Amino acid sequence: MKLLHTSDWHIGRVLNGRKRYAEYEAFLDWMAGLIEREDIDVLLVAGDVFDNATPSNRAQELYYRFLCRVAASANRQVVVTAGNHDSPSFLNAPRELLKFLNVHVVGCASENPEDELVVLTGPDREPRLIVCAIPYLRDRDIRIAEAGESVEDKELKIIEGIRSHYRMVCEAAEQKRSRMVKPVHVVAMGHLFAAGGQTVDGDGVRELYIGSLARVRSEVFPVSIDYLALGHLHVPQRVGGSDFMRYCGSPLPIGFGEAQQEKCLFLVEFSGNTPTVTNVPVPRFQDLKSVRGDWEYIARTLDDLKAEGSNAWLEIIYEGDEIAGNLRERLDEAIIGSRLEILTVRNNRVLELAMKGMYTEETLDDLDVTDVFKRCLLLHEVPEDQRPALLRAYQEIIVSLHEADPMEQ
Repeated sequence: MKLLHTSDWHIGRVLNGRKRYAEYEAFLDWMAGLIEREDIDVLLVAGDVFDNATPSNRAQELYYRFLCRVAASANRQVVVTAGNHDSPSFLNAPRELLKFLNVHVVGCASENPEDELVVLTGPDREPRLIVCAIPYLRDRDIRIAEAGESVEDKELKIIEGIRSHYRMVCEAAEQKRSRMVKPVHVVAMGHLFAAGGQTVDGDGVRELYIGSLARVRSEVFPVSIDYLALGHLHVPQRVGGSDFMRYCGSPLPIGFGEAQQEKCLFLVEFSGNTPTVTNVPVPRFQDLKSVRGDWEYIARTLDDLKAEGSNAWLEIIYEGDEIAGNLRERLDEAIIGSRLEILTVRNNRVLELAMKGMYTEETLDDLDVTDVFKRCLLLHEVPEDQRPALLRAYQEIIVSLHEADPMEQ
């Protein structure tokens, strides 16, 4: 069988206020063509189908149109699991209907491992593959909170909860496999943060749990898994050096931090006991560039891009010694008559002065939610020894807010 491992589509993602539907439409059209050309049997989507729990009508249209196109081909099957950005109940809502299109959706964890097992058959209707379709495991799915427990206690419980859940589902898969006449491979899916995983600045990857903990080590995954298709981290990479435990990464650059990253999908082919994994490069549907330096360098780079006829979306990071208070106006003048578009400007010189209390034109756009909370602690003169505990409590609240499913409220 031929599988295509994908994850982290983040349909509906907005980049500095710019909607990206044209990009997502181009990507999904390209991927549907790839599936047809390569005669892919199974498409795996390992979480974060959408960028948020309440996707727009346009985002939903792109998703369902794609599924209909892929399902139109006989004997082609799709397995979709929820990520931490997805609403489990939203993904699950059309699950029974999508089954008629050979699209299998698992939006949330279950106490019954059978709910997370998908047995895929070939044209002869004989079983060919068992998929352990394990979605993002929320804190409440794998841990019982107890009064007075420490951060370390929580970390140990979460890791053990993840281990137990994978063991339970994979054991159920093994029992199914033992009853089958012909050899069948087991593929597992997951959406988590593996130990040693690589990220980049600005990729939007959230901490899934509190503390350093949920860096899941490869030994958590049962040895019965023939291929592990992971989502959550946006950089394509192996887990623990294994060729058969992988993140395929996000197919589109989620932010400017990924602008120079080569994006890919993984083509996984079972023709024997072990799979063959091939990188399939994803084309760049919209060029993103981050330009960093003093004014002379920035102006020269913009001139070069204009001469090339580039239509890139730009992030400008000014690091000159001069206090360029009119930086945005100068940049707008520099790109007049071109197809370039500046989405964000960061004046590091101004930020440096702001941190020293010499300049006050700093905006919330320059800070994330944790930065704002740290500034509040500083402003209210909270003692240094109390700040770590308060910061951990704040982060726990943020994680809980992200895990709340608006479709269940």
